[in-house]
Amino acid sequence: MTEEQKSPDGNGKVSRVIRIGTRKSQLACIQTDSVAEKLKQLYPDLHLEIIGMTTTGDKILDTALSKIGEKSLFTKELENALERNEVDLVVHSLKDLPTTLPPGFTIGAVLKRENPHDAVVLHPKNAGKTLDTLPENSVIGTSSLRRAAQLKKRFPHLEFKDIRGNLNTRLKKLDEKADFAAIILAAAGLRRMGWENRISQILEPEDCMYAVGQGALAVEVRARDADILEMVSVLHDSETVLRCIAERAFLRQLEGGCSVPVAVHTEVKDTQLYLTGAVYSLDGSDSLKETMQTSIAADDKSLEQVDEPVQRVGVTASKISGEAQDRAERLGVDLANLLLSKGAKEILTVARQLNDAR
Repeated sequence: MTEEQKSPDGNGKVSRVIRIGTRKSQLACIQTDSVAEKLKQLYPDLHLEIIGMTTTGDKILDTALSKIGEKSLFTKELENALERNEVDLVVHSLKDLPTTLPPGFTIGAVLKRENPHDAVVLHPKNAGKTLDTLPENSVIGTSSLRRAAQLKKRFPHLEFKDIRGNLNTRLKKLDEKADFAAIILAAAGLRRMGWENRISQILEPEDCMYAVGQGALAVEVRARDADILEMVSVLHDSETVLRCIAERAFLRQLEGGCSVPVAVHTEVKDTQLYLTGAVYSLDGSDSLKETMQTSIAADDKSLEQVDEPVQRVGVTASKISGEAQDRAERLGVDLANLLLSKGAKEILTVARQLNDAR
């Protein structure tokens, strides 16, 4: 359990020290600070300590992520620290978390989603242009198979090359060399870093759908720590939770990871949750895309009051209607099964084999 210590004011009140694990990149630290800030506002007596760590994904910078083939590149070291009780909770970008978590862990909070779309960041010499108006054979940097597959199909006049590194590194590579006409990054990261002015274009779903969980932050905890789970559960944003449960269920049913091009788009209108999901061949020439919807209207009676918290695709959210969560999960599974019945497995198998052979 967490350490407890006497508060310095000598009034004998016991206050908790909660240790939060994070990756060391500037963006990860900004994201973790924002979660810590929210916890401090809700629990003023809390003492928070932030512990930075370097993950495998931070160390391997010369290989495309999809080639490494490891699903927990940015999360494993953080989870190891959680397992060893060195930290009490860990803040991740939800899109980095595999759809099946190791035993003993759960996502105790999914915070309100930032803009989940991808953004185009142009080399300064291309200011004012868009992907449509860039010259023939302009090179676009992205290490995401999902982005490359969709954009190759949509913008056949452009070329796509891998670019790795954290946000700072990628922007530096773009600005200081003439290798890339533009790079594609998640709008959420740029906004959190305060670099909105670098966004030249936000890619709409018809150009490029986003990754599962993109734009949302997740707090991972030990599933047995009921008190910590209860503490972070107030950070949950119910609409984001339902959208991300549907997206994660879709990806898990497809058995996709970052080594295959899978994309989603979700929205809530009135009490309907809409999920669009797609799979692509590596060059985008072959694809399947469908949309389904479900009602997420919840009656008050369906709020879960259970002793044993239920996990859905790794998420524990006992304060959000269990019925609505079940429907969101079922929506993801049903949509994946629809695509599988139309040949998604074959498209993804070929994509995986070709990517392995690259």
